[in-house]
Amino acid sequence: MSKPEIVLIGGGGHCMSVIDVIEHENKYTIKGVLESSTEKNNVLGYPILGTDDLIEGLVKEGAFFLITVGQIKSYQIRKKISEKLQSYGAQIATVISPRAYVSRHSHIGKGTVVMHDAIVNSGAKIKKHCIINTKANIEHGVLIEEYCHISTCAVVNGDSIVRGGTFIGSNATISNGITVKENSIISAGEFIKK
Repeated sequence: MSKPEIVLIGGGGHCMSVIDVIEHENKYTIKGVLESSTEKNNVLGYPILGTDDLIEGLVKEGAFFLITVGQIKSYQIRKKISEKLQSYGAQIATVISPRAYVSRHSHIGKGTVVMHDAIVNSGAKIKKHCIINTKANIEHGVLIEEYCHISTCAVVNGDSIVRGGTFIGSNATISNGITVKENSIISAGEFIKK
């Protein structure tokens, strides 16, 4: 049986990392990438199909989609793309590296990518369109709301809540039972204990 096709939206560095995860997961066939600029013609050998004006037609072809625009300070571009996908009734992929540990007692929302060597422990709930980056650690009972990016090697300790649109930088640590307000930017290496 053939694997479903996936179209990636955004052809930068994050896209390259996600391609590696998709290839390792081996659940989808990458059809290509949609990119606002068509200066380059491929990403890691996968063709730039055109801009997101092609979404409607690709939805009709039955493709799955994943937003591969990165997120540093603002999630607004990712949200705008997700709303466009939703308006066309697109199928949204969830991608989880086989090198990640994701508890069967956790929940991963649509459009979320869990990168290599990340950990998602029991009772954790990650909502839609999040990036759980390489070696991030999401502990027991944590809630990560929509459009969050938990960067490389960041730790969110037990029973914490990370509200929507938040960016947590590399090697940052959120202590137990903390609520991080919506649209927060936590700098790399920061320790949040209250």
